[in-house]
Amino acid sequence: MTTTKNQTTITAQPGTPFIDMVREFDATPQVVYRASTDPELIPKWMGPRGLDTRIDAYDLRPGGNYRYVQTDADGNEFAFRGIFHTVEPGLRTIQTFEFEGMPGFVTLEYGTYEDLGGRTRFTGHSVYPSVEARDGALQMDMESGMRESMERLEELLPGLG
Repeated sequence: MTTTKNQTTITAQPGTPFIDMVREFDATPQVVYRASTDPELIPKWMGPRGLDTRIDAYDLRPGGNYRYVQTDADGNEFAFRGIFHTVEPGLRTIQTFEFEGMPGFVTLEYGTYEDLGGRTRFTGHSVYPSVEARDGALQMDMESGMRESMERLEELLPGLG
């Protein structure tokens, strides 16, 4: 595993239905965006270590949908899906996100890729349907999964530049 100076910052202000995540990468926005949105690359970094990710659908365009499934060592599957609303290559995406194990709790996610002169600051902003839904996601340890995903993404980037 690569040791990194970049850290993932996750903020969930009490009493708000939001989670914000910021991570800087030693790659251009175009490379980070490609790794973040290419269905052949996503399984290489999405989710915590120890889970395998399979892409079932991925139509990266406004109105397009996606679905992926993560499988643990015991064969348990966890499926996620959503719809893309805004797709601006190298700049931002806006999409919905739903864990199929909790139907009806749809999150709106914004992702932006800021050019820092050859580096990228990725900012993710998730809007949950309620504070309780946001808190429930945090209690399911999604924060550590987000951190591991960002570490794995960073490990993947040098081979793409």
